Amino acid sequence: MIPFLAGAATVVAFAPAGVYPLSLITFALLVQRWSEASPRRCFMTGFWFGLGFFAVGVSWVYVSMSEFGGMPPPLAAFSTAFFCAFLALFPATAGWLQARIPAPLAVRVCLLIPAAWTVFEWLRGVIFTGFPWISVGYAAVGWPMQGYAPLGGVYLLTFLTLLLAGVVLLAFQNKRSMAAILGFTAILVTGEALRHVEWTTPEGPPVETSLLQGNVPQEMKFRPERYAKILETYARLAEESQAKLIVLPETAVPNWLDQVDPAYIARLGAVARRNGGDLLLGVAYREPPRSYYNSVISLGISPPQIYHKHHLVPFGEFVPPGFDWVMSRLDIPMSNFSRGPLAPPPLEIAGLRVAVNVCYEDAFGDEIAAQLPAATLLVNMSNVAWFGDSLAPTQHLQMARLRSVETGRMHLAATNTGVTAAIDRDGSVLGRLPQYTEGRLEVRAQGYAGTTPYARLRDWPILALCLGLLVAWAIIGRIRRR
Repeated sequence: MIPFLAGAATVVAFAPAGVYPLSLITFALLVQRWSEASPRRCFMTGFWFGLGFFAVGVSWVYVSMSEFGGMPPPLAAFSTAFFCAFLALFPATAGWLQARIPAPLAVRVCLLIPAAWTVFEWLRGVIFTGFPWISVGYAAVGWPMQGYAPLGGVYLLTFLTLLLAGVVLLAFQNKRSMAAILGFTAILVTGEALRHVEWTTPEGPPVETSLLQGNVPQEMKFRPERYAKILETYARLAEESQAKLIVLPETAVPNWLDQVDPAYIARLGAVARRNGGDLLLGVAYREPPRSYYNSVISLGISPPQIYHKHHLVPFGEFVPPGFDWVMSRLDIPMSNFSRGPLAPPPLEIAGLRVAVNVCYEDAFGDEIAAQLPAATLLVNMSNVAWFGDSLAPTQHLQMARLRSVETGRMHLAATNTGVTAAIDRDGSVLGRLPQYTEGRLEVRAQGYAGTTPYARLRDWPILALCLGLLVAWAIIGRIRRR
């Protein structure tokens, strides 16, 4: 029960509360349990910790399935519990693996446990198209440890967070306490110093930008009787703007592009041309014979361009093989899209080179970084209304903030119901609209040139470090036994 409660409490370290130091305490408790138990016991402890962590951290999955997906509440509860139990297998296996490798206590708690957790957290973001939501490193946003993000991304932050938890345990146990305190301080001070390093430089003048938030309730979005009102809302918000770049949310027009009145598309394009710039519109797109995309099109003075979403949401945007029975119990419009190309060239609009990503895609830092150094600005277009009034919108904003820090780029987020925000390259939020309100966020978007170490090398260095530590100590342990 204690590991389950510790895992659940760890979620308080993430947005919206953002109490990062709490994660050091809860993980220190987990590390302590793992440092003195058998592999089987470590597996079970990791499973219960993970189950509590995900049951609270991704509880919004139940909201998406029951409230907006039309799944009966008992079945939605069962499906959410099953999903959380599956995710809990990753920390469970990490605990089992580190326990199989013989090592001194200090090495185990400061190197092997952080390495094992990081490897399996990375695997969670890869297997079955990946689910990297609330990776541990995101909790460091806004704290000194954030400074390491341009070097190694979210997984380096995860490794260092678990390492700090191990140092906390050693200090608490009075084992090498002075060395532990000095190490803890050195890591924090270095992280804070790195936060002040400017990895990129401004390119071109700032561009006046409007981020539109239509506040269309998810349960109303695809109702035919609301269609005309939705279109009029976004047209009015756009026409009231004088910005050179106007960004609408994901599927702002809830229809296939070929079924949208051409006069409406021309109306939006005329607004962009009047302002001497461009407009980004989220809309579903299809090509014969059977290709369907969650897309973004550009309208305005620049040549027309299009982006097709690459990283699709399982069950929300495509059906994994063998899971048709799940979709038969969900009522999700436009839920079987095709996959767009990975890391396409940025859209050249309004004097900027924009790396567009749609909704869930900005949870994948490695894929965002693949669009650099060509892109000078990051733009995310989302319909977060699927998550309801849950933890997910603020968690999503926290991930977007880390994408800015990792890449040294400004990040703009235009959402249907919030959180619509502008994020500077240092992860600070320059402005945001209240959730569940209609509005327009006016910001000055600055493009940046240059490359951070993470944007150049992505996740591979930290993954190699963790695998190297595990393999090296496995070999050392085997030699010692002989």
